[in-house]
Amino acid sequence: MSKLLSRGRRGHALVEAAFVLVPLVALILAIADFGFATFLRATMQHAVREGTRYGVTFQLKPGKCQDDSIKDVVTEQAMGFLAGASNRNRIKVRYYHPDTFAEITTSAANSPGNILEVSIEGYDYVWLAPLMRSAVPLAIAVRSSDRLEGLGGSMTRPCK
Repeated sequence: MSKLLSRGRRGHALVEAAFVLVPLVALILAIADFGFATFLRATMQHAVREGTRYGVTFQLKPGKCQDDSIKDVVTEQAMGFLAGASNRNRIKVRYYHPDTFAEITTSAANSPGNILEVSIEGYDYVWLAPLMRSAVPLAIAVRSSDRLEGLGGSMTRPCK
């Protein structure tokens, strides 16, 4: 009779362990997943902030215009998350008039005094463990803007 009781207790222990471990593992995965999503958004925000800082000072990469140089800086600062041509298209560089905030699309858009906005739009983070969340990815959109500085001395406005 005692063998029968001990065998039943072991079965209960496995069931109880399953009741504890499944929610515990789900909780750990959820914490890791939300933590990584937060890290990814912070990394993207840092990348566009560095791109804006680079652009307002009219720095250029060798052989490239200002918009392409800014996109290069954002890609470099994104820790590899924006690698590839499809992700590079998610980086947007826009110029706005400082008084009306109307977007400027002409070749003189990057004139000193205008507002430069660098953004990453349409980047989707696919959850590592969907668990109870839907399979819809988390859309990450970040942006940074600043006023373009004046051109010093004999400096000319670079190509847009």
